[in-house]
Amino acid sequence: MDDMDFPTPDVSVESIAPDELKQRIDAGEDVTILDARMASEYDEWHVDGDTVESINVPYFEFLEEEIDEDVLARIPDDREITVLCAKGGASEYVAGALKERGYDAVHLENGMNGWARIYEAVEVERYDGAGTLRQYQRPSSGCLGYLVYDDGEAAVIDPLRAFTDRYLADADDLGVDLKYAIDTHIHADHISGVRALDAVGVEGVIPAAAVDRGVTYANELTTAADGDEFEVGDAVIETVSTPGHTSGMTSYLIDGSLLATGDGLFVESVARPDLEEGDDGAPEAASTLYESLQERVLSLPDDTLVGGAHFSDAAQPAEDGTYTAPIGQLEEEMDALTMDEEAFVELILSDMPPRPANYEDIIATNLGQQEADDDEAFELELGPNNCAASQESLAGD
Repeated sequence: MDDMDFPTPDVSVESIAPDELKQRIDAGEDVTILDARMASEYDEWHVDGDTVESINVPYFEFLEEEIDEDVLARIPDDREITVLCAKGGASEYVAGALKERGYDAVHLENGMNGWARIYEAVEVERYDGAGTLRQYQRPSSGCLGYLVYDDGEAAVIDPLRAFTDRYLADADDLGVDLKYAIDTHIHADHISGVRALDAVGVEGVIPAAAVDRGVTYANELTTAADGDEFEVGDAVIETVSTPGHTSGMTSYLIDGSLLATGDGLFVESVARPDLEEGDDGAPEAASTLYESLQERVLSLPDDTLVGGAHFSDAAQPAEDGTYTAPIGQLEEEMDALTMDEEAFVELILSDMPPRPANYEDIIATNLGQQEADDDEAFELELGPNNCAASQESLAGD
């Protein structure tokens, strides 16, 4: 859509930066968004929130000099309208067309591409291990990562390639050496940043159990087997094998306080089991996931925090703003964690969302079987993650 040449509006159109829009939503301000992308793009993912009113009217409705009155009737004229599109071109034109008709309209800089560049770091206040733990949050896709640092050293878990420079800058600002970049598994929704960080001197770590999926660069990185430990200052990161979401799915226990579960367990759901072997292999993978959760995750102390690699719109953050929760709380809130194996498998196979966009190309890129430059990689991962077993929250069921 934004590759089209749109005429320059006859009126001046102000823009709003993605970070500013996010701050307004987080502050609980009422925000009205006119999303000018095609309905299929809008349905796949869009900006949402408790105080957000989102209206989808494709840009082509505004190309005629006389805009259909039914279209204009859908757009409130008593408040500011933030128009967005994919990359920012169409939204400026649409906002201009609305301003010419008396609307108070601005447009979102760089559209949904700009929204996908938002990446926030929030301290995990309940973490009581050595050092400090931050959770990285990407609201556009629900991707989560973790930075633990202590005594001049740091490690990042589940880094995104698009934010390679951010991790290095954060480490520099904190005055620490980024020692490790660690992946929990071969991701299907975003391009991993482990190899990019390894290329600039950070020790890249991938699960040894994931190598058999066809990783082409395993001999260039460190492989983590069950029980292996990585030291960051006085903090110890222990490798915990938790297959199910994938055969190589691996969690990392950060100094006995938080288990970074990758896509095995989230604060609102459990993993989907079909992204590696498809529908035919999903039942067996679901059984494996059940065993991993029961034997390797739920066997930890109740006050151990769980932090997944993703959150969905159905997730509720903790008081500190992070998507983390104690294991004991999740057992109380999520019936799936106390079911027998047969009921568990039936439940998680019953309501799986669509598979992540471009997931086959993303997996192949993360395996090293195909290449993508930075721009191609960024485009591949736009959209929701869809890595949970259910489109709705399983917590509180």
